[in-house]
Amino acid sequence: MSTDVEAPHDGTTTAPGASASSATRAATRESLEDYTLRFAPRSYRKWGAGVVATSALGGIAYLADFSIGANAGISYGTTNALLGILVAAVIIFVTGIPLAYYAARYNIDLDLITRGSGFGYYGSVITNVIFATFTFIFFALEGSIMAQGLELGLHVPRPLGYAVSTLIVIPLVIYGMKALSKLQVWTTPLWLVLMVVPLAYLLISDPSSLSTFFAYTGKDGSGSGVSFAPVMLAAGVCLSLIAQIAEQIDYLRFMPPRTDANRRSWWRAVIIAGPGWVVFGALKQAIGLFIAVYLIATLDPAASATANEPVHQFLGVYERMMPGWLAMTLAVILVVLSQIKINVTNAYSGSLAWTNAFTRVTRTYPGRLVFVIVNLVIALALMELNMFDFLNTILGFYANCGMAWIVTVAADIGINKYLLGLSPKHPEFRRGMLYAWNPVGVVSLLLAAGVSIAMFFGAFGAGIAPFSAIFAVAIPIVATPLMAVLTRGRFYLRRTDDGIDLPMLDADGNPSDVLLRCHVTGLEFERPDMLLSAEAAPDGSKQYISSLALATDKTGKYVLPEQR
Repeated sequence: MSTDVEAPHDGTTTAPGASASSATRAATRESLEDYTLRFAPRSYRKWGAGVVATSALGGIAYLADFSIGANAGISYGTTNALLGILVAAVIIFVTGIPLAYYAARYNIDLDLITRGSGFGYYGSVITNVIFATFTFIFFALEGSIMAQGLELGLHVPRPLGYAVSTLIVIPLVIYGMKALSKLQVWTTPLWLVLMVVPLAYLLISDPSSLSTFFAYTGKDGSGSGVSFAPVMLAAGVCLSLIAQIAEQIDYLRFMPPRTDANRRSWWRAVIIAGPGWVVFGALKQAIGLFIAVYLIATLDPAASATANEPVHQFLGVYERMMPGWLAMTLAVILVVLSQIKINVTNAYSGSLAWTNAFTRVTRTYPGRLVFVIVNLVIALALMELNMFDFLNTILGFYANCGMAWIVTVAADIGINKYLLGLSPKHPEFRRGMLYAWNPVGVVSLLLAAGVSIAMFFGAFGAGIAPFSAIFAVAIPIVATPLMAVLTRGRFYLRRTDDGIDLPMLDADGNPSDVLLRCHVTGLEFERPDMLLSAEAAPDGSKQYISSLALATDKTGKYVLPEQR
């Protein structure tokens, strides 16, 4: 059997006579499909801005928004729920802008952005776990919704439906970005028709449903007026979705280079598919609440028991439009299609997060498929434990962790990089260039998450608990720049020189596509992925190494010394 490294399909080449360890070779081959551990090179990014944006937005086809909106309205009334949705959407949109820009401009995922934005090489492992948790919580939520549809339409027992909704995504997610982009682009038109038509039908056939909707005061009638506490409780549940920007970024990192010719379309795609996802998400939450109120008001007040389940929401409307058998068929198709579209993204992004964290800690690359299975097993366990019945509590708790992370990174980019100049503007992610830990982000995250979670569970009194989301957002905005000032930016860069006398960016400010040979793998990688190896060649000349090879190096002999 030959031990030569195969020439990858994306234009990366193999140097003659080079060899590599089997572990590094395996990591290299697999990561060339989905770029699990590193930046996405220009040679792979062949999609136009529109295709990338459509693929990214295809991942927000989930129906959890309908449940979240319905739950908020049933608990706090229409007015308070809508205000909470609006507050959450504004926060998510504003914090998502710098993250989406960095991902699309420098072609790196949120973990790589986080490393150089206040957390350090190992510090961002904490946020990887937070993101991985997001993916399996929402996989379980979406899988529960699919199981509800299978039970209602096909009489599949719910525990079996949970297993089906989990197993069905595995064949789709193992192939990475190429397969996912095709799935999202081709299924989006059908999904839009199935979702939009019922809403249009209700508004046209029953205009009075709007006044009924705005007059709804919640299940117990307590939401008769605007109240700050219920608004913030609703916002807290909606803010659990703040980490969705990380999944959007898993697509946006494949954006084409920005040039003068495509500047407008590039920015349009970044904004719409990046922070703009929340506009569609907020609309879905409002629609879910609207349909739930309609069902409760026009069919049966007891319908509130299932009005938060999307399959019942759409079935209830479809049945007014068409024969029962067709209504059931379309409702099940919508639910299954929506859940497949989002859960392939949840499984894909979760596997990237787990793999990245595991590889950095152990310097062993087990293969992304291993963590696809890990993520799905955890999600299946949550479904079997009937997490849907505790949705508000789970999402409200998780929101505090997600907000603490996302707002910390956004504050580091927006304030520390661009206002204070204490954080390097160019994102650094390579081992050896960063300190292992940076107290700027780590302290801000732990402080914000710790205080807000304690508030959420009533540690400061029941009257303060509803406002935990405010503190999860406010603390990082203050703590992140404060920590940067106190540390004087000392812990961002371990080195300022990577030893390569070539520019990192091209004339348009995009990552350079100049190729350099990695002496460990024998492959040639693009300039931003490379740095000087601490091990010189036998003849004493310089050798270069890829960030991927460094990530799996257990000896540390290739890591450059600290620069003082």
